Amino acid sequence: MELERTRNRQTREGVIALMARIKMVTEAEAAGPLAEIYATSKARSVAKVVPEILRTMSLRPDFLTAIDAASRLHFSDGALTRAQHEMIASYVSALNRCRY
Repeated sequence: MELERTRNRQTREGVIALMARIKMVTEAEAAGPLAEIYATSKARSVAKVVPEILRTMSLRPDFLTAIDAASRLHFSDGALTRAQHEMIASYVSALNRCRY
């Protein structure tokens, strides 16, 4: 997988942190199993988009399939609702200054 460092630097407690740029396959470029995964993900999405966190694994559709299945299980209703899981995940991402 090809990673590129962005020139966009963020500071946290005086430390410069670089966020890696991950090459992703766009919906228009997706073919075969990846196109099917994208279509399913988009259909499940409230916003009707393929989430970037899934697109980060687009170079490995086999990994993407496994991660997507684990994520759906993790975010399923249990002690916490799906919405509560999403709020916690979004908050932690914001704390880490992660846009994914």
